[in-house]
Amino acid sequence: MSGDEPAEKRAPEPSGVDLARVALRAAREQARARGDAAQQKKQARRGGGLRSGAGADGRDPLALGAAINRLLTERGWEAPAAVGGVMGRWPQIVGEDVANHCVPERYDEEERALIVRCDSTAWATNLRLLAPTLVARLNEDLGHGTVRVIKVLGPSGPQRRYGPLRAPGSTGPGDTYG
Repeated sequence: MSGDEPAEKRAPEPSGVDLARVALRAAREQARARGDAAQQKKQARRGGGLRSGAGADGRDPLALGAAINRLLTERGWEAPAAVGGVMGRWPQIVGEDVANHCVPERYDEEERALIVRCDSTAWATNLRLLAPTLVARLNEDLGHGTVRVIKVLGPSGPQRRYGPLRAPGSTGPGDTYG
């Protein structure tokens, strides 16, 4: 910076109090580092590593439920796990009649969509009409916004069977003049 600049553009010079604060902070950090190094040397002389004590710490064993909840939280799997619980309670949520004909297949977390397959087109249409009510009921259970939409799939057609005389890679009778 040159002396030609106006006074308001120049950075203020640190005063004695500010310099003392910076020096004190640096001294504390150095002392903390020396203390940590001394503590590590002591532990190494005593046989290394941390040891258990009477108090609870992060190395204590967890109950299975607490460990699973911690894993779900760390990985961000709360919503898919909650929706999985809903899939297990599907008959209680939608009723036995609908549950006999419509089955939840999967949950798409990106779209927040529950994909449900129905065994007939009539039940697929019925479930499409019930979808807004069902989304509201699911969000009451799971939390607002967990399920935004229910995608209803109709029945899938029968598996296509290929006969023993089928040529590999052919697309059927239209392939004759290729």
